[in-house]
Amino acid sequence: MDHVILGNSIASWLLAAAVVVAAVVAVKLVAWLSRRFVEPMVARTRNGVDNIIYYSLIAPLKLGIILLGIWIALDKLVYPSSWGIYVDRAFTIMIVLDVTWVFARLSSMLLERMWRRHDTSPTRKMMPVARRALLIVIWILGVVTALSNVGVNIGALWGTLGIGGIVIALAAQDTIKNVFGAFTIFTDKPFGIGDSINVNGVEGTVVDVSMRSTRILGADKRITSYPNYKITESPIVNISSEPKRRVVVKLALSYDTGVDRLSRALEVLRSLPQSVEGVSRRAEDVKACFTEYAESALIVTLYYNIERPADIAQTMSEMNMAIMTAFAAEGLQFAYPTQKLVMQKDAAAGDDTGAGNRSESSPSDDADGQQAEEEEEDELIEDELGA
Repeated sequence: MDHVILGNSIASWLLAAAVVVAAVVAVKLVAWLSRRFVEPMVARTRNGVDNIIYYSLIAPLKLGIILLGIWIALDKLVYPSSWGIYVDRAFTIMIVLDVTWVFARLSSMLLERMWRRHDTSPTRKMMPVARRALLIVIWILGVVTALSNVGVNIGALWGTLGIGGIVIALAAQDTIKNVFGAFTIFTDKPFGIGDSINVNGVEGTVVDVSMRSTRILGADKRITSYPNYKITESPIVNISSEPKRRVVVKLALSYDTGVDRLSRALEVLRSLPQSVEGVSRRAEDVKACFTEYAESALIVTLYYNIERPADIAQTMSEMNMAIMTAFAAEGLQFAYPTQKLVMQKDAAAGDDTGAGNRSESSPSDDADGQQAEEEEEDELIEDELGA
């Protein structure tokens, strides 16, 4: 027992080892007691905060007991004084990081509990990013605090971190913009999964919103991924949120349509929503007006609204068929592009004096002139045949 190993007797080594073993046993005992008594007690409470506090403390507490045991064990040994500085610094860093671990676990669980309320919402997809960002901030503060307690120049360290952050931000600026775009979509909620939207003239159904992009299923059954920051910078029309779809139909009637028949056409159009399923029957939702004189038609415009959740395309088709049927029954003709060509033969010019008087000739003179012209034409034909 008096044999010396690395400056310490065997008894000292055994004592140090016994302290470490005791610490391990203490950890096992704490784990058993917590499972046996503490966990059932916190499980019976309706308030979830005590569960969060318990599960946030239990793991760091076990690590703290192990660190305490190692500290006591090292105190029982003799080692060079130059080593003592490094041992003290190492334990200082470990203790600060253990406390940081408590705050990290507590913050993460509280954030998850808050986000759990949005279980069926796309907002929950933002939780991993927010939790990761929060943990990064907490651990950076914990590491900086630990290094500050052991004499590291924090000013120089912050400067290094600032330069590194600038470099990372420049290299990943598109990714960062997309992440902030996703955060904007999840918090502002301009649309949700399954909504039909129109972005810059592109219409489709939102099938997924991730940290980088928003996926939209178009009418051609193709999925297009749009970067989130472009989505947030563009005007967004949420089609699914509209209570009604307003439809404008322009009809061209021929100019042969009289005033009475044109008035009758407007009456027919105003009455059609009563016979088509899915079209709003409210008077303020239906308008029929004579709006324009076109080149080859009289333009009548019909405004009506399709109520949700009626099929938009099918209702528009039924409405158009109803218009054709009603106009055919009333004898109203649709116009088609036409042009009327008017040809006018000018009168013979006056005399050379320009006095404005026209000469008159008798029927006999006209007949003689016509006969002379015919004789001249016959002579020309004979000359050509002779040649």
